Amino acid sequence: MVQNLPMKVAVLLLAAGRGLRFGGERPKQYALLRDRPLIVHALEHLAADERIRWIQPVLAAGDAWFSQVLAMVRIAPEILPPVTGGADRAESMRNGLMALPSEAEWVAVHDAARPVPSRALITHVLDAALEYGAAVPGLAVHDTIKRIDARRNVLTTLPREQLVAVQTPQVARRAWFADALDRVVSLESYSDDASLLEEAGYPVHVSQGEILNRKVTTSEDLRWLEAQLES
Repeated sequence: MVQNLPMKVAVLLLAAGRGLRFGGERPKQYALLRDRPLIVHALEHLAADERIRWIQPVLAAGDAWFSQVLAMVRIAPEILPPVTGGADRAESMRNGLMALPSEAEWVAVHDAARPVPSRALITHVLDAALEYGAAVPGLAVHDTIKRIDARRNVLTTLPREQLVAVQTPQVARRAWFADALDRVVSLESYSDDASLLEEAGYPVHVSQGEILNRKVTTSEDLRWLEAQLES
């Protein structure tokens, strides 16, 4: 795999979700893990690879939390002024993409609620994107997956060896993301960033994901992550 070649990567750090399933007094990206907000952990982990030059926060309208966490973070990548997210993930991506410096050639989209992507995971997905043009971290699926209808009746059993559960950061050439966002008509149906690339006809490679790179969606996810880090 191609390694150690110059890349100028900007991260779109998506933190505009309301986190309704998580509950609590604060949005989930500001929930505390080891006494610090999840988003602070994410920022520090993303800074581990020197190819990441900029981090563009994409926040919910009226976010009153992010300015408070900036004082907790000392990292090499430049944290750009936050932009406001859109009605869905793809619109938030578009808003963040438009705010990036012109020098940013590659874009990595990461969920602020995935607080601990390891240095190895980030390095592998950046290396894979450099080689293939776009890459996402993924984990093999161990459970049997069935497709069901609206009445929860099984329609078919999917071949497990062909399935992966994908994570973030999802990385691609900036021009690919920009073109995909321009070409796809209905943006609200896309739950991840690579789906936009796939719809636009761009190839996406799957690099190795990690169990600990789990998205915190519920309070149970947070308790699980805390227990894993303790052990």
